[in-house]
Amino acid sequence: MAVVNGIEVRERKYISVSPKLLPEEPTLMNFVKVMDTFPFWRYLFNSVVVAFLTVFLNVLFCSLAAYPLARMKFKGRNTIFILVLTTMMIPFQLLMIPVYIISLNLGLQNTYLGMVLPHVTTAFGVFLMRQAFITVPNELDESARMDGANSFQIWYRILMPLVKPSMVTLMIFTFVSAWGDFLWPLIIVNDQDMFTLPLGLNMLQGTFTSDWRLIAAGAIISMIPIIVFFLFLQKFFIKGAMSGAIKG
Repeated sequence: MAVVNGIEVRERKYISVSPKLLPEEPTLMNFVKVMDTFPFWRYLFNSVVVAFLTVFLNVLFCSLAAYPLARMKFKGRNTIFILVLTTMMIPFQLLMIPVYIISLNLGLQNTYLGMVLPHVTTAFGVFLMRQAFITVPNELDESARMDGANSFQIWYRILMPLVKPSMVTLMIFTFVSAWGDFLWPLIIVNDQDMFTLPLGLNMLQGTFTSDWRLIAAGAIISMIPIIVFFLFLQKFFIKGAMSGAIKG
């Protein structure tokens, strides 16, 4: 329905004697017009920076947190893991106020780091990477230590390449979540130059409340990076899975 509205010349009538599914006069001018209506490229750049920064930090910190929980033996390891999992039951709305106060005290309002901060580490990411590390045989760690590798080298050079499918899965989930996030950027950002695409589309809806063609065109454009990102990483996901099968 969004695609049909986005390529419609005239305003679509949903209530009529003979409703039509396909547009009578298809056009792409709505996509051009919506880019001229608001600073589309600026908002796209902000969304790209926030999404890629979130993916990088989330994969980095989640894998670093999951490594000792999966490969090292220490007292209270299972308790810490259970406590991490319990945080998945706490909705983000309960954490917004303390995270907002911390962000203000750190001077992160209207900054990329401020928009990324709540997503740098997630319990789901720690859980996913821990389960992936557990599937790797411990003999690889022992062999690497005999060759003089330390814990960081084992994590970076041996484990991370072997858990590439799980890492790519985490990257896709994190990218989709960061790209479509609306609530937290709305709270932490009040400078329009720092708006992301969801915030820009919200402004578009306020300006053209009755013109759903522009709103649909903007929504379609905002979905394209998610599809491209998924298709790009899907290739690496299949390649990593096939490589692991051949080595096994």
